[in-house]
Amino acid sequence: MYDILKQLTEVHAPSGNEIEMTKFILNYIERYKAGWNTVPRVHFGGTLQDAILLVFGTPKTALFAHMDSIGYTVKYGNELIKIGGPHHIDGTILTGRDSKGNIECTLRYNEDENKLWYEFDREIDRGTDLVYKANFREDDTFIQSPYLDNRMGVLCALKVAEQIKDGIICFSTYEEHGGGGAEFISRVLYEKYHVHQAIISDITWVTNGVHHGDGVAISMRDSGIPRRSYVNRVIEIARRRNIKYQLEVESAGGSDGNSLQRSPYPFDWCFVGAPSDFVHTADERVHKKDFEEMIKLHTGLMYEL
Repeated sequence: MYDILKQLTEVHAPSGNEIEMTKFILNYIERYKAGWNTVPRVHFGGTLQDAILLVFGTPKTALFAHMDSIGYTVKYGNELIKIGGPHHIDGTILTGRDSKGNIECTLRYNEDENKLWYEFDREIDRGTDLVYKANFREDDTFIQSPYLDNRMGVLCALKVAEQIKDGIICFSTYEEHGGGGAEFISRVLYEKYHVHQAIISDITWVTNGVHHGDGVAISMRDSGIPRRSYVNRVIEIARRRNIKYQLEVESAGGSDGNSLQRSPYPFDWCFVGAPSDFVHTADERVHKKDFEEMIKLHTGLMYEL
C-alpha cells in the first residue's frame, strides 16, 4: 500500500495544476478497477475540469479527497507567492519545470519582512509553480513526506474504492487555495444522483487534543461547523465497528466540507482523517495505525451512512 503512497507524493499537483494527479488516478483506476467489488462508472473532464467522480451502484453518500497540494508560484524576478498555506522554512528545496527545463531551487524566507524568494542559477519563468522536493520516508511506525496532506486522503479513497458496492468517490481540486472544486461537484451529486451527505478523506493536525497513535480523528468542528446529528451518526458507526478514533474540536482549518457548506445545496458532511505533525512543510508525519483506522472508518461509513 505504501509504495502507491510514495508514488502519489511524487506527483506534481499544486492547486490549479492538478492535471498530472488526474492522469495518475485515472491510470490507477483503469489498471485495478476490474478487481474491485464493484466496477464504477468513471466521470471526468468537461464541466468537471480536472476532478474525477467514481459512481458505484446506487449511491447515498459521497467521499471527498482533494488532489491538490500547497506550493509556490514564481512572480517577477525571483519573487515567490504562496499557493494555499505553506509553512515557510528557509532553505527548503523546491522543484518544478518551466520552458527551459527542470528546476531544483532553494526557498528563501525573511520572516521580519515577510519576503519570499528563490535561489537558482537562472531566472525561472514567471507563473511557474513549485512544490516541495519529494522525500518519502517510512519506518515501522510512521510515514514522513511532503504532501501526506492530501495524498494519504487520495490513497484512502482508492482503498475504499476496492471494497464498496454503493457510493460516489470524488477526487476534488482547489481545496488548498480557497476551495471551490467541491462546490461545483456538489451540483452534480445533488441534482443528478440525489446525494446530499458526504465524508471528507483528508489529513488533520496533531494538537494538544489530537495525538499520534490514538486513532483516526473525527472532527466535530473546525472553521466550519457540520450538523451535529450527522456527526453523531459518524461517531456511533465508529464505536459500533470498534474503530479507534479521537474527537477533534478546533476553531481554524477547513476542508472540502467547508465548500459543501457554502454550496446552495443542503449537504451534511464530516471530516474524518489521520492527524499529522509538521503540517504544510516538507516533513509531514503520520502514524501508520491512525491511517489504517482511517481507511476502516471511511469504508464502514460508505456502507452504513
